[in-house]
Amino acid sequence: MAVGMLVFAVLCFLFLDLGTTVHGETRYNKERLLQGQGIDEPLSEMGFRQADAAGRFLNGVRFTHAFSSDLIRAKQTATTILGESRMCKDLKINLDARLRERKYGVAEGKPLSELKTRAKAAGQQCPKYTPPGGETLDEVKARAKDFFDFLCQLALEDRCSGGNAGLTGNGFESTMASTFSSENHGGAYDFHPEADSDEIILDANILVVSHGAFLRIWMKYFLEDLQSTVPSTLKKSRELSVSPNTGISHFIVELQRGETVKPQITCVCINRHDHLLEVEAGADV
Repeated sequence: MAVGMLVFAVLCFLFLDLGTTVHGETRYNKERLLQGQGIDEPLSEMGFRQADAAGRFLNGVRFTHAFSSDLIRAKQTATTILGESRMCKDLKINLDARLRERKYGVAEGKPLSELKTRAKAAGQQCPKYTPPGGETLDEVKARAKDFFDFLCQLALEDRCSGGNAGLTGNGFESTMASTFSSENHGGAYDFHPEADSDEIILDANILVVSHGAFLRIWMKYFLEDLQSTVPSTLKKSRELSVSPNTGISHFIVELQRGETVKPQITCVCINRHDHLLEVEAGADV
């Protein structure tokens, strides 16, 4: 999954509050089989329960845009999350092929262990190894960068057109901030804009649902290329770890308008999954 929110602050800055969510579990996930783009497997019963839990976690966020990979496991996850919303249950989901999982070519439908065996035989390691017919990491990164640039442009255009004007600073403080507060969910929400909350206008809150390998590469682009800051509580070993199904990550992007758009990114959390505790507890019953 990917979840996110765009926030406009006074002066010449635009704040993009971007969250990401991996899709729910499928049968292929459970059996540790590669899906990629060629296997369009729906969610399992557990996958729907995970998506329900993510939706309840995010049900107080007023999304104004929703984007999903066009693969069915992501579409079902996005639909389920919005179905739990108290704010935007009928929001349109925009399908975008740029959010698809990494393509694994001949390895799709095969066990993950086979991919590792192929990589070892080629003298390489996963995930750098590209099986025949698959996408390289650079190709996936190019897709991720293109989509991120699109989101930044969307934020600027929304602000110029006034398309989502009227969402006040109170909306930001009472939805995304409270959702990620330590009081409610045991994590730190440590982003504090320079402007007072009453001066902040939300241009858009964007929900993005995608896939594990794709989002891992996107986050690496944020952390390494764009030099995203990370909270002091985040362990280095978890920064680029593989996300569990419906793991939620949250980034805030500050765009300074000028001749070029220069994003400055603050990471609030990566692969957060405490909303899944209720799912795991239910599975034991």
